[in-house]
Amino acid sequence: MSASIDWAALQQHAKTASLQAYAPYSRFPVGVAILAASGQIYTGCNVENASYGGTTCAERNAIAAAVVAGERQFQALVVYTPQEKLTPPCGICRQVIAEFFTPESPIASCNHLEQLQSWTLQELLPDAFTPMYLQASQKV
Repeated sequence: MSASIDWAALQQHAKTASLQAYAPYSRFPVGVAILAASGQIYTGCNVENASYGGTTCAERNAIAAAVVAGERQFQALVVYTPQEKLTPPCGICRQVIAEFFTPESPIASCNHLEQLQSWTLQELLPDAFTPMYLQASQKV
């Protein structure tokens, strides 16, 4: 993990965000903190819906909040869940993360036991479908 990233601060922001999660169905609160290239930290939590397809994950909510603020490039992401097993982002979140992070970006998971595990985006989503594929098809 990159030494220039304040992982403790990101973990605390993610944990605080998890306290706002709306998870009446899964009872699985998730908080996320992302570090933008600007140095600003953005957070998100999961927001469930009785129509399960309407549920939005914490990762996508944090990225959306940052995009609304004008951010487009990010350095790191931390997922917090209050359980023993560390939880990486789900598949659709990995795809959304690939839209804004580099393949080398650190993506970490932490929990209430102060455990932390990190992967690169490339490790979580090898050969991701990214905007470069769309740009290539537009040249045809």
